[in-house]
Amino acid sequence: MKPDEIVRGIVDAGLYMVLATADAEGRPWSSPVYFAHVDCREFVWVSSPEVRHSRNIAVRPEVGICVFDTSAPIGTGQGVYMSAVAEEVKSPDAAERALEVFSRRSLQHGGRVWTLDDVRGETGIRLYRAVAEDHSILAKDGRPDHRIPADPG
Repeated sequence: MKPDEIVRGIVDAGLYMVLATADAEGRPWSSPVYFAHVDCREFVWVSSPEVRHSRNIAVRPEVGICVFDTSAPIGTGQGVYMSAVAEEVKSPDAAERALEVFSRRSLQHGGRVWTLDDVRGETGIRLYRAVAEDHSILAKDGRPDHRIPADPG
């Protein structure tokens, strides 16, 4: 299987991504978040702006993302590693588009449809997105943490 196909398979099958952020001083923090995606490049999720990863994104938008199968037996797992830039989605047009993507995936997994009213005002929830700048997977060639680039687009 080609690296690009592996990336698409892992991202499509994953329910959660690990979102790695850092605060203004560079202190790291990682959080699992349920996500939806567009072509394995744009990732969207909902979260409180008060939680640590959202506060970190507000001051340092550069993030790391990893999606992987947590049920894989030891030594057989594969993951997709990405560098990305994240932001709160504030434009109503961009939010409508992102919510359509998020809602479609949410429904597939037993969730609900999300609307602008769910991510605005006093709800305490906001919509976020990250655009991946690169993708890589493990080479699986016996060398530790040897990654190879992939382009799922």
